[in-house]
Amino acid sequence: MLPMVDGLLNYGKRAVEAARYIGQGFTITLDHMNRLPTTVQYPYEKLIPSERFRGRIHFEFDKCIACEVCVRVCPINLPVVDWEFRRNVGKKQLKSYTIDFGVCIFCGNCVEYCPTNCLSMTEEYELSTYDRHELNYDQIALGRLPIPIARDETIQSIPNLVSLSKGFIEGHIDSKSVIHN
Repeated sequence: MLPMVDGLLNYGKRAVEAARYIGQGFTITLDHMNRLPTTVQYPYEKLIPSERFRGRIHFEFDKCIACEVCVRVCPINLPVVDWEFRRNVGKKQLKSYTIDFGVCIFCGNCVEYCPTNCLSMTEEYELSTYDRHELNYDQIALGRLPIPIARDETIQSIPNLVSLSKGFIEGHIDSKSVIHN
């Protein structure tokens, strides 16, 4: 009879332990059910990128002096600078400037080292396309400034939503309080 009692006590201990594990998992589930969703409905809601976000490069043709510093500091020699020397002026004149964003690693070296600040990073991150050749931007496409996400009235912006800690909901904007600047 003693082995039967030991078996029953052992079974009881395992049942209590299993119930405790199930209870712990259930409390985690309940904790997550009380949180607001962190999923962003992408085409209609967008996250506002951080201040130092490296998006598409903006190029100002008039400021460029064709020094090719951007090409030398680029780890993959990406910008293609086409220029011709004007003897009457004694300076280089820029003819064309292109960057292929299908190859660009968005390191920001070209922007950092440009002596005339003709290059800058934008917050544009929507560069998807079906044809990779469409990602080769010339000086005209690089010169267009995108609409900042905070001012785009067609979408709802969600500022700085990276991850929310337990009980923290200040970063969220509900559908009733849409920000339009």
